[in-house]
Amino acid sequence: MQDPIIRFDHVRLRFGAETIFQDLSLSIGRGEFVCILGPSGCGKSTALRLIGDLLRPDGGSITVEGRDPRETWERLAFVFQSPRLAPWRTALDNVLLGMELRNGRHDREQMRARAIEALDLVGLTNDADKYPRMLSGGEKQRVALARALAVEPQIVLMDEPFSALDPNARQRLRAEIVSIWQKTGKTIVFVTHDVDEALVLADRILLLSKKPTRVIETITLETPRPRSLDADACLTRRRQELMALFAKLEPEGADA
Repeated sequence: MQDPIIRFDHVRLRFGAETIFQDLSLSIGRGEFVCILGPSGCGKSTALRLIGDLLRPDGGSITVEGRDPRETWERLAFVFQSPRLAPWRTALDNVLLGMELRNGRHDREQMRARAIEALDLVGLTNDADKYPRMLSGGEKQRVALARALAVEPQIVLMDEPFSALDPNARQRLRAEIVSIWQKTGKTIVFVTHDVDEALVLADRILLLSKKPTRVIETITLETPRPRSLDADACLTRRRQELMALFAKLEPEGADA
């Protein structure tokens, strides 16, 4: 990989007596769309927290743009499973909130223009004045995505952002996040335990093992987008292989 923007080198992490990562190494290229796929409890979300400096490793090293994560937090933005919107703020004001928390309230007009541009990018131009209670689940998650994009990050960390949505909304948002990624050139690290989602979205899939977690397979996908899993023999074969392997990995526990 010529231009890795994120690198884990022999990372170790423990929660109490439990070892999460013993010797985790991986790299993600600038501008890549990478899905981290793995069984429940393997530490997928924990990996995002390490990238974002919300946790510190017990050993090994993590770099973001060649620096320690504590120096690069302003280069990142998170999109979580729950949109986490302030119910008393409109969609526009929720997008502004992300910029206010990061940069303060100066240049209000410039921030407003960026917020409107971000809402337009996610297809919510006409919903800027709506409160969260007036929005569908998919629309709320679009606001959360717009809030992340408005702070102009180089890297977007997405933690199962579509898992709580109905199937139709998930399908629409998958197509939209690919379109946004293609337009913006952001690096996207997307956590999922959904094999189909990873196959539809990713340039590469990093398949994680059970704890203590390591990368057991890296899958590069060159099928042009938009992708249809049922119409492409290569993707169908990949799906069957991943589903068989995933069934052996999946425990009964909850995500770490």
